[in-house]
Amino acid sequence: MPSIPDVTAALERIAPLRLAAEWDSVGLLVAPRGDVKRIMTCLTLTPEVADEAVRERIDLVIAHHPLPFRPIGRITPDTATGRVLLALVGTGCGVWSSHTAWDSGPGGINHQLAAMLSLASVTPITPDSEDASVGFGRMGRAPEGTTVAEMARLLADRLRAPQTQIVGDRDRVAGRVGIVCGSGGDLIGEVAAAGCQTLVTGELKLHQALEAIASGLAVIAVGHHTSEHFSLVSLGDRLA
Repeated sequence: MPSIPDVTAALERIAPLRLAAEWDSVGLLVAPRGDVKRIMTCLTLTPEVADEAVRERIDLVIAHHPLPFRPIGRITPDTATGRVLLALVGTGCGVWSSHTAWDSGPGGINHQLAAMLSLASVTPITPDSEDASVGFGRMGRAPEGTTVAEMARLLADRLRAPQTQIVGDRDRVAGRVGIVCGSGGDLIGEVAAAGCQTLVTGELKLHQALEAIASGLAVIAVGHHTSEHFSLVSLGDRLA
């Protein structure tokens, strides 16, 4: 039976924690009580997911979104975070999060989205200082003649997106495409400065949409959950 160091070493090969954003909370957030026999992957650790982990006698939950994310002063059943942590700790179940390390890692979420869109000459938007093949985001050139609207339709189909938002001219050629899964709206400036004409991300706020238009950047937003959820299957397969 694998020990927790065995499992965490494998996870760090898949998603090196040094690639995580400085503000992020990654790695082993709650230590399991013993060795690891059963593992669950999930996007977000909700009370319902915690109940399932307890019911299925899970030893380690790999949650994309960290929990806890910020330092907390008390753990009580009065909050959703408290209920989740009390339930898991009570049964000896641990929590691991790779979050932005998995976004940026080799074969991670942004890499998978680039492959899904058949982008050519894919590179990180901001390469890692130790390994230029990985790093923040991904960018590459869309197949010749592909429009923003056509790319949005492809994403909606392959990600089963219930709703896709397009900002900017939907009929123009997508050109160089930047990819930032999750909340990429705060990085409009970086994506435009990297020479991208289109950004694919999860969610976008109003002021971010206005900034994108002013920067000459078209944006396809497929939903935060939708832009990341699919990748938990491949993470589980690779860990197995």
